[in-house]
Amino acid sequence: MGPGTDDRKVLEGLIRAGVDVFRLNMSHGDSDEQMKRARMVREVSKELRWQVAILVDLQGPKIRIESFADGPVELESGAHFIFDTRDPDKPGDRHRVGVSYAALADDVSPGDTLLLDDGLISMQVQKINDGRVQCVVQHGGMLSDRKGLNLHGGGLSVSGLAKHDLPHIKLAAEMGADYVAVSFVSCAGDIERARELLREAGSEAALVAKIERMEALENLAEICNATDVVMVARGDLGVEIGDEELPGLQKHIIRTALKHNRITATATQMMQSMIDNPIPTRAEVLDVANAVLDGTDAVMLSAETAVGQHPLKVIEAINRICLGAERHFEAEGGDFRQLNVRFQRIDQAIAMAAMFMAANVSVHAIVALTESGSTAQWLSRVQSSVPIFAFSTNDQSRRRMAMFRDVFPVKQELESDDADAVVAEALSTLLSHGAVKKDERVLLTMGDRMCRSGGTNTLRFLKLDDKTRERYGI
Repeated sequence: MGPGTDDRKVLEGLIRAGVDVFRLNMSHGDSDEQMKRARMVREVSKELRWQVAILVDLQGPKIRIESFADGPVELESGAHFIFDTRDPDKPGDRHRVGVSYAALADDVSPGDTLLLDDGLISMQVQKINDGRVQCVVQHGGMLSDRKGLNLHGGGLSVSGLAKHDLPHIKLAAEMGADYVAVSFVSCAGDIERARELLREAGSEAALVAKIERMEALENLAEICNATDVVMVARGDLGVEIGDEELPGLQKHIIRTALKHNRITATATQMMQSMIDNPIPTRAEVLDVANAVLDGTDAVMLSAETAVGQHPLKVIEAINRICLGAERHFEAEGGDFRQLNVRFQRIDQAIAMAAMFMAANVSVHAIVALTESGSTAQWLSRVQSSVPIFAFSTNDQSRRRMAMFRDVFPVKQELESDDADAVVAEALSTLLSHGAVKKDERVLLTMGDRMCRSGGTNTLRFLKLDDKTRERYGI
């Protein structure tokens, strides 16, 4: 979200066009602006009766240069340049600029390559002297205030949470955010610390680990265990590791996250040309479709909608591309090797059994009666062409499930311990909306005790014939 989505009618159009999650980027705008946007999302989605989540994206400890005295400077290849951590507030010039990250001088060594402005400018470290990193410009260009600074190959010791993130964590709790994204994660501890701070602030938001550092790749398995969602953040990651490594790593990250039963998202420059143009390039079409075929749950837009000229056209286009890719997706029956292990959770066992049946028996829908949404998450980890309709009485659970692939969250109106009554309501809702038809087959997961978190322990196979409809009074 940004200035391009601040009009209420535009926001309504975006939801109708297929937006499931709105991202509030804390690197831009102030708290009042972001709170206003969050309230508008809640108001409009309620009016439309649509399940839409809010994701607060923390700025994180992105290392930036400070300011120049007289505006942008032109750096020529072969010129000498200094990054000054001892006097960061002193205005810069074409020979030096301040950097507030004091540990930079300790993290780099002669021969290292420093990248600025998403890799457009590169420099080689020559020597470090008293907090000043002296470099030679390899590839020059115009350098302006507050541009990002990366170390090629990774190795910066900065933590995944910064001091300026703390008030934004409290803001996320205040606005009732459904997801909070932690930028520049390096290890599981970054996620655990963020979760601790969120819970202290009174938030039950799920955590998103943005994979954009070399250290995160080295600790990917432990990060997956600690987080709820894994995001392939291709901007800074590409700068650190090199663009040529991105395609393979995107697939590796998504596969690893799915193996850990985590939700996945893919981000950065997915429809970049549509900031100005009304249609995407063919390369962008293939990029988005490839992410879908890789198994991602979500594709994320940034400037395309936040400040772009055609926010609605962007959403309409990316929605078409995702649906088109899904039509050509050939499920291989799912990876059921996990069935050979001893399950620690009954709801996971029920979900995997349901997906095994869906892959081998003709069914038209899977209905999950789930309070927390965990069963719907397990169901969605095995990719299938069968839609999953997740009924829940919990507002935040339904919003959170909006990010899950193949899952359509639905409000369960009836709060009752009578399982048959709840099943009847769910089937009646799907029939009335045309999601299923008479005589079609449905798999249903549920618990003996309704409206209880973590209680799924039952799998039913139903054919919606006259006998079944008579039994449930539908």
